[in-house]
Amino acid sequence: MILTDTHTHLYSEEFAEDRSEMIARAIDRGVKRFFVPAIDSSYTQKMYDLQERYPEHIFLMMGLHPCYVKENYEEELAHVETELSKRKFAAIGEIGIDLYWDKTTLAIQKIAFQKQIQWAKKYKLPINIHCREAFDEIFEVLELEKSDELFGIFHCFSGTYEQALKAISYNMKLGIGGVVTFKNGKIDQFLHQIDLKHIVLETDAPYLAPVPYRGKRNESSYVSLVAEKLSEIYELPVEEIARITTENSKEVFGI
Repeated sequence: MILTDTHTHLYSEEFAEDRSEMIARAIDRGVKRFFVPAIDSSYTQKMYDLQERYPEHIFLMMGLHPCYVKENYEEELAHVETELSKRKFAAIGEIGIDLYWDKTTLAIQKIAFQKQIQWAKKYKLPINIHCREAFDEIFEVLELEKSDELFGIFHCFSGTYEQALKAISYNMKLGIGGVVTFKNGKIDQFLHQIDLKHIVLETDAPYLAPVPYRGKRNESSYVSLVAEKLSEIYELPVEEIARITTENSKEVFGI
């Protein structure tokens, strides 16, 4: 059984003490493919070092996370553009809009999001979208940029059924993680109405650990718990969930 974690921050400081063991645990649990999103330039070298250690398993994205779109965002975007021109990446991400932490940067978040979508089209890469309290704003930008060349993953999808259909209409897969196991997560109530071909698995480690680890540090091996929950929802063997969602990830990333 091969599982794919389409979104995991393996370079996070929270893994400083046991990173190698944590990755080994995930590989032992069948997680053979890890897709690692960028945050800002301060993490770039850590990402490259990780990929060098696990070239068969780790695939990198490049991008500027919306929470890190600050006064120096143009400088950060220049870094993204330079790295994209130098080497191959699996996706542009994580990019998007986050209005939970700071609404005052909305205008520049939109600029950064749109610019990075345009680079994704240029390099024929998928995008990995971060959306927090910003569905309308995200859809507004996607509408401006919609085309056959626009595709990717709506990371950590936690919206409504209608928002799920809208995301899919822009060629996005839904990244499903620990939230699907939460009592108040809500997405478990309608997910069975979404064809499994639109779903990929993720952890967002070290954040959003699934039940029974909710509130603790998340890690990539827990993507198996997300697969087990989807096995219940779709009434399919967990091996079939792993197979289909891994195929879907191959379709998005081309890897």
